[in-house]
Amino acid sequence: MKKTALITLTIMSLNVMAQNVMSPDLLLKLGRVSPLGISKDGKNIVYKVDIPSAEENKSNSKLYSLPINGGKATEVSSTKELLNDKNISPDGKYIVYDEVVKIDKVHGKDFYPELEKSNVQIYNGLDYRHWDKWNEGKFNHVFYKENKEGAVGIDILKGENFDSPQKPFGGDEDYIWSPDSKSILYVCKKKAGTSYAISTNTDIYEYNLDTKKTINRTEGNLGYDTNPKFSPAGNLSWLQMKRDGYEADKNDIVVSFKGININLTAHWDGTVESFIWSADGKKVYFQAPIDGTLQLFEVDFPGLTKKLPQVVQLTNGDFDVSGLIGLSGDTVLVTRTDMNHAAEIYSYNLKNKTWLQLSNVNTATYNSLALSKTEKRYVTTTDGKKMLVWVILPPNFDATKKYPTLLYCQGGPQSPLTQFYSFRWNFQLMAANGYIVVAPNRRGMHGHGVEWNEQISKDWGGQVMDDCLSAIDDVAKEKYVDKARLGCVGASYGGYSAFYLAGIHNNRFKTFIAHDGVFNTQSMFGTTEEVFFNYWDFGGAYWEKDNAMAQKAYTKFNPINFVSKWNAPILIIQGGNDFRVPIGQSQEAFQAAQMLGIKSRFLYFPEENHWVLKPQNALVWHREFYKWLKETL
Repeated sequence: MKKTALITLTIMSLNVMAQNVMSPDLLLKLGRVSPLGISKDGKNIVYKVDIPSAEENKSNSKLYSLPINGGKATEVSSTKELLNDKNISPDGKYIVYDEVVKIDKVHGKDFYPELEKSNVQIYNGLDYRHWDKWNEGKFNHVFYKENKEGAVGIDILKGENFDSPQKPFGGDEDYIWSPDSKSILYVCKKKAGTSYAISTNTDIYEYNLDTKKTINRTEGNLGYDTNPKFSPAGNLSWLQMKRDGYEADKNDIVVSFKGININLTAHWDGTVESFIWSADGKKVYFQAPIDGTLQLFEVDFPGLTKKLPQVVQLTNGDFDVSGLIGLSGDTVLVTRTDMNHAAEIYSYNLKNKTWLQLSNVNTATYNSLALSKTEKRYVTTTDGKKMLVWVILPPNFDATKKYPTLLYCQGGPQSPLTQFYSFRWNFQLMAANGYIVVAPNRRGMHGHGVEWNEQISKDWGGQVMDDCLSAIDDVAKEKYVDKARLGCVGASYGGYSAFYLAGIHNNRFKTFIAHDGVFNTQSMFGTTEEVFFNYWDFGGAYWEKDNAMAQKAYTKFNPINFVSKWNAPILIIQGGNDFRVPIGQSQEAFQAAQMLGIKSRFLYFPEENHWVLKPQNALVWHREFYKWLKETL
């Protein structure tokens, strides 16, 4: 073959490769990396890879070991010989674990044993259901026993109708051993029924194995106290939010030192996601949102000196430090993502300020694709502030062409919009289908200061909606945006945003998609399970007629009151087991759209909660999502 022909063939091959883009089927085949820890000898990282199987409609897992300094991953059959078990006491004598215990009477047969075939549940307070499960009177309890065969466990919450680990997402990170093996510390919200549903006041409790007595280590704090950890010197530390009922409050690192609680991040205008201690106990490394990303920070521990703890940002770039694994010498081991790449394991050298990618679970797949391009854009809001907006451009983007464009509305409502990688709301996949994505860091997002984050509370339909419209209006000025083909999509609070904007958008958008969105703030208050959330964010209850702030949430900021102005097609998606934003929200919205004669579709997943977790359901979700956009945009 002639040299010129070979070059031509190579270029053609590269061009073909460049046309390969992300698809729903390919997205669902990607490996999902979950670090499990550093091996006992400190030489390897142990991690799990979950790979969904559409055929089996479940995920299959494999375990791997990977050298910390880089190298080939090796599949292992078990982690038992590789990892230290945090649940075994430091002296090796005991093991701590958790089990489900039946405490409260709930079912008809609990009250009337002779009616064992009855099918009824009886409640005297709220918290009768949570996330996606009904309360059957069963609670997570922490147990411990001697670390030997046949030992009998002791329930340290015996008879208490409280949960530890916390529901719905708590695991064994909610309990730890003290360094001297004399006590167990655990996270618990010791409230039941209605008082549980209206509070966020978790505390860290300490149970003494000798005295069998429990003390509250964080009694003075009324908000969330979570993530207990001991420093190398044996000082208890944890994450703390101050205000009861406010789930998105500033999260600070607190250390108990010589009887005094020292807040290391009190004077820093940010919020902490998770943290780990340095080996010498002089510093704490943590991840936190900043300017549309999650980055690695450090703060020094000054002890009882008058020195103010200094927070320093260590990393910077268009990526997320999505998780902390541990420390090895001068390197911090983390997971990292960006909008084009799912989580992989990396090391960051603290001295050289350099990155090393360690795992390559999905690298070959991404290398075979043409990737989308993400751009940072700063837009001036209606009140004169500068707002970060992520703009995601399709693969092989051509600025001379015009593209349909989606306004992506983030959920939360107070959650950071960073360089995350979602397996449902996947910007790479949206862009691969030929859409420009506009993702504003509107009011109510961490990473732009506490004031910016808090502004959205009690103002769901106010400045934040102006922020979203400012973002799409600014990007729509570009010649490559097809202004006649703008769409609006979102889930949860993002679904609320889609419902609300559908009534006030002034013909900007041609189509809408709302997944598990809040449609009627009044019925939402009456049916959601974590009542504290709506009570805080809406400013009160709908029957408080003299509460002007609350009434605004149930009138001016209630999407149901603007339905008469709906004039664009809308796809409404709902999980049947979503108790956070219950099914009635989507039913009301779909019924309104149908009665108004608006093109609409109801996509209902009976077994899913606020998310879509089953592989085949996820594929249907993606196919219907893009099918709808093709039909209406």
